[in-house]
Parts: sequence; structure tokens; C-alpha cells
Amino acid sequence: MSVFLKLMGALLDTPRTEKFNESGAGNNLRYGLSSMQGWRVSMEDAHCAITQMPGNLKDWSFFAVFDGHAGALVSELCASELLKCIVGTEEFKRIDPDLAPSIPEIQQGIREGFLALDERLRNLPEIASGEDKSGSTAICVLITPNHIFFANCGDSRAMLIRDGRVSFATTDHKPVHPTEKERIQKAGGSVIIQRQLISPEPEITVIDREKANDQMIVLACDGIWDVLSNENLCELLLERVQRLDDLSKVCDEAIDYCLYKGSSDNMSIVLVAFDPAPKVDPSLKAEDEKLEGVLERLTTGTFCYAYFQ
Repeated sequence: MSVFLKLMGALLDTPRTEKFNESGAGNNLRYGLSSMQGWRVSMEDAHCAITQMPGNLKDWSFFAVFDGHAGALVSELCASELLKCIVGTEEFKRIDPDLAPSIPEIQQGIREGFLALDERLRNLPEIASGEDKSGSTAICVLITPNHIFFANCGDSRAMLIRDGRVSFATTDHKPVHPTEKERIQKAGGSVIIQRQLISPEPEITVIDREKANDQMIVLACDGIWDVLSNENLCELLLERVQRLDDLSKVCDEAIDYCLYKGSSDNMSIVLVAFDPAPKVDPSLKAEDEKLEGVLERLTTGTFCYAYFQ
């Protein structure tokens, strides 16, 4: 935990550990998510989980995490409006479900959706007047029957787990990095000391799906990645999904572990599991349930009574 942030009043005396959970299924995938305020004085993260997109894109899915800063207004609006802006572009309106979609057109539609939302946000009275100074990262995954589109703007991150290892991970956009500074400037943005004015244009990566090998996709804010590497989180998730049926509970455990590791930020994580993901092992699940029973008796003071019966 940051002593500096605590002295500045940005952190609570004790963390808020209540969690928001959600889970669902559709299009041959399952998902679970968890978010927690943690040590921060307010919750500024938001998320979006859509297993079936609207209109003629019902076999497409969309997941996203938004890490707000200086308030929650922008992150919450991103969660509710970004997908609408994307599917409202001319590129997406031209998609014919009976024909193979054009990958460049999908990429352009995602890009135009980001820019359209940015323009709408800039024109909100409270933002235009400077009354609200909030902003947000965005890490999004659009899953079609044959491709996975990763769209990233900021330092939240997504990764694809394939064949039991990290197959791909997005690159964090931090203006202090030379490559990101160059990307911002080429897109018409600028980097100013103490205030980062970054480009709203996302970095988009397209990956062909391998339906026999793709196991999971993870999206999370930097409150997770600050204390866990891609490989550490991959290993943790692959192990825990063999012991827990509920993916949101797997996400809960990841957040609790990050809190234990010292994360002082808001934390949000979305876990998407495809059919090849590891299944629950009954023997491992029984081990966990037995251990939970022992721990519960220890913490409630009934262990000794139960032990000697």
C-alpha cells in the first residue's frame, strides 16, 4: 500500500472488501466478473459483459473493463455507451451475418466507435465546463465466431490463455514509455508533465480463434496487473477453475490475492472461459470444500467442539 497516497487522503484506513459479482453464459462461452473498491476512497471502475450482441450480431460477444480516474462519470458512461457507439458506426451497419465480415471494416468500426464516444463525452456540459475532470482507460474484447478483436486505450490489460499458457497480452499504454509517447503524438495527442492528454484512438489487435485450444480471456484494470504478472495470473486462474464452478468466485479469489499482495487500487477482473478451459476436478473441489470447513470451524470457534465429538 502506498504511504504517500494514504497521507494525501487518497486511501481509506481499512479497505472496502465488499465485491460486486456477475456471471453468465452464451455463444458457447461462460464468464464471471468481480470488482472491489479496496483501499481507494471511491469506486471508479466500471465494466461491460454482453454474451450476445444486439441486432444481427447475436453470435458475437463483447466484454470490457474501464478504469476511471478523478471520478466515475466517464468510466460509467463508457460501460453503458461504448458498444452502442461501435455498433452504430457505418462499418458495423454494413455487416451482413450471411457473409464473412471484413476484418479491416470491423477494426475501423471499433476505432470510429471509440472516437464517437470521446466526442460525445467532451460535449457533456459538466466535462466541457471543466466541472468534471474524470477520464478512463478502456480494455475491450469483441469475440466473433472466427476472430478475437482486442481494443486497448490506457493501462488496463487483456490476455488470451491458449494451451495452458499466455498466448497474447495487450501492451499497456503509459505515456512515459517512448513507444506510447510516439503513438500519442502521431494520433494528434500530447504528453504534458503532471497531466497526460492521451489519444482516444485504441490499439486494435486481431487474433484468429483456435476453437480447440483457446481456453480463457482475462480483462483487468491495473489494480490487478500492478501486483501480478501475466504468467502469475494465468497460473492462478488455470488452477482455481479446476476447484470452483463459479467463475465469479474465481475472480473474487484473484482480487483477494492481489489485495494480499499489496494492491491499493480499485480492482476489477472479467474472466471469459471457452469450452477447452479446464473443467472442475471433483477431487480437487472436495479438497477445497474440506479445507473451507476446517477454516470456518477455526474462525467461528467451533473447531474444538467438532473435533472432539
